[in-house]
Amino acid sequence: MKVTEHISRAKSTLFSLEILPPLKGQDISSIFNAIEPLMEFKPAFIDVTYHREEYIYKKRENGLLEKVATRKRPGTVGICAAIMNKFQVDAVPHMICGGFTKEETENALIDLNFLGVDNILALRGDAIKSEGMFVPEENGNKYASDLIKQVQDMNKGKYLHDDVENAAPSNFCIGVAAYPEKHFEAPNLKTDLKYLKMKIDLGAEYAVTQMFFDNQKYFDFVDLCRKEGINIPIIPGLKPITSKKQLNILPSIFHIDIPEELVERVNKCSTPEQVKEEGINWCIKQSLELKKKGVPVLHYYSMGKSDVIKKIASAVF
Repeated sequence: MKVTEHISRAKSTLFSLEILPPLKGQDISSIFNAIEPLMEFKPAFIDVTYHREEYIYKKRENGLLEKVATRKRPGTVGICAAIMNKFQVDAVPHMICGGFTKEETENALIDLNFLGVDNILALRGDAIKSEGMFVPEENGNKYASDLIKQVQDMNKGKYLHDDVENAAPSNFCIGVAAYPEKHFEAPNLKTDLKYLKMKIDLGAEYAVTQMFFDNQKYFDFVDLCRKEGINIPIIPGLKPITSKKQLNILPSIFHIDIPEELVERVNKCSTPEQVKEEGINWCIKQSLELKKKGVPVLHYYSMGKSDVIKKIASAVF
């Protein structure tokens, strides 16, 4: 079922989560073990992230360094199939531009369509660590908007090559990312909203926000979206603080602010357990306020920590 269908049929706020594929060499049990404890909250859908190739340098016998491509977290398509088969829950694969040609993207979309996956979260993706800015693959999609166009072409039965006869159209529901505190590459929030509106005009049907820790930022963002004619469901994305180092890491990686009150509470903690408890309590408070305001879904970035998300969901749902 499409994410938008889940939302339209729901009588109250839905629960969903995002998971990471396991590291290369690990089996699917780590994914199943993270999801199983959360099934009592009946997740409407589960997002599975996609991770592009990175590069490492291996020293050869002659002393020269060889650049070798590696993907640390493979298997998004297979994981989606496994989740749907075991839990009968809709899986939403993240599709990214970086590291993939349009042909590779089309092949992945064909496989997902065959598997009965109804939803795609279309993202540009991040730059690889060795590059200062995002560089698209040769003959790859440069922006999320380009990826949306490719998915929409398949939804119309149009594939990359004209020799496909009697092509069956796919029927993907396309989601995109939204940034209540603006994307770090956007010069201002107004410009960021312009690009979000463009993605919707191209066919995006819902958005999931970057994590935030101040609900007012989300409420203000939604108000601005509505004024700009952006009327799709905007799903808040939440992540609980689970360690003191995240106070510095999360703003650095995701370009977000953490409220002073939360920082003070976490810094006063003397044990890791106390930090985790403060993070859980803050996220519960956020969740209850958002739910009271009637948000369509509460989407949790679990990072594989089902015990933390379970405590939050138990207090909210």
